[in-house]
This record gives sequence, C-alpha cells and structure tokens, in this order.
Amino acid sequence: MTEHATSDERRPANRGPRAAAGNRAALVTAAREVYAAHGLDAPLSAIARRAGVGQGVLYRHFPDRDAVAAAVLEENVRQIEQAAAAEDATPDGVLGVLTWHLAQSAAFIGLLHADGASGRSTTGHAYARDLSERVERALRGCLPDGHRLADDLMLAVAMVSGAVTGPTPETREHRAVAAWRLLGVTVGPVRPFAG
Repeated sequence: MTEHATSDERRPANRGPRAAAGNRAALVTAAREVYAAHGLDAPLSAIARRAGVGQGVLYRHFPDRDAVAAAVLEENVRQIEQAAAAEDATPDGVLGVLTWHLAQSAAFIGLLHADGASGRSTTGHAYARDLSERVERALRGCLPDGHRLADDLMLAVAMVSGAVTGPTPETREHRAVAAWRLLGVTVGPVRPFAG
C-alpha cells in the first residue's frame, strides 16, 4: 500500500529550471551569511540548508567550495560597482556599501588584501587581484578631486578591513565605522546596494 503525504508533510513542488536563478541567488545569500558566522571552512551542507535547497542543487550551481566563495565575492564587487555607477553616487554612500560587505562577508576582506605579496601567480590569486582592482576602480570613480582618500585609498580600505573583527556582523560593522572615523572619513548608511 502506498502512503500519501498529508498536506502538512508535502514538499514544495519542484519548479525545475524556472527555479534556477532564484536558487542560485538564495545560495549566494546563504553562503554570505554562513561564511560570516562560521568562516570559509563552513560545511557546504549548511549553505544548502540555509538556502532551503538540497546539496544537489548547490552542486548544480557550484562545483566546489571555491566556486561558492567566488560567487559571493563577485556579488560583493558587483554591488560596489553598481553603487559607484549610480546616478546619485557619493563617496560616503559607496563606502557605506563597501563597509556593509566588509562586515557581512568574511571572504571579502581577504580579497581586498590580494596584492601579490606572496610572489606566486596562481589563477585564484589573479582572480582575487582582478576583483580587488575592480573595487578600487569603482571607489576611485566616485571620489572627487582632492578627496582625503585619493592618495592612499586601498591602504585606508585595508586598514579598515583589519579592524573588522568580532563575533557578529553588528560588532564588525561598528568597528569598521569607528575605523573610518579614526581616519577622518565619513561613511554613509551601512547597507547593501539596493539598486
């Protein structure tokens, strides 16, 4: 005899390919949250659970741990670029978006320190350096002539990112804003870019 699930036990209908974009976005958001709480070594199963999908769905979108981290980093950089390109972009506002990503994404801080100091030329390092350079271009593009960060922009970003420590995103955000303040830089609202 076949048992049928009651309405309370039914799984959501499989929406197939129509769900792919939503699943991917949910996985990137979940990965950012899981990495912020547990670091880059967090189990991929935790990311899938947080996104509300099975591990098979995660692996359809991301073949390995590096691909998940790369997707989070790409989303971080894309939001900063969009904030800087917005018609009403201000240095304070873009720094607020950058600061949100620093407080929310553990991997993002490492990316901003990808300066080639190791001397190795690996594909991953080259990718990180490219993303870091995109962040710098976006930030420089919204700075007016003579802005206090013009000469030492990425040094200031590295210094602030070094202050982003603590057990919660709120603590990390507070420390980042305090670090900007110590550098004499005003930061706009700390939030993701809402485009």
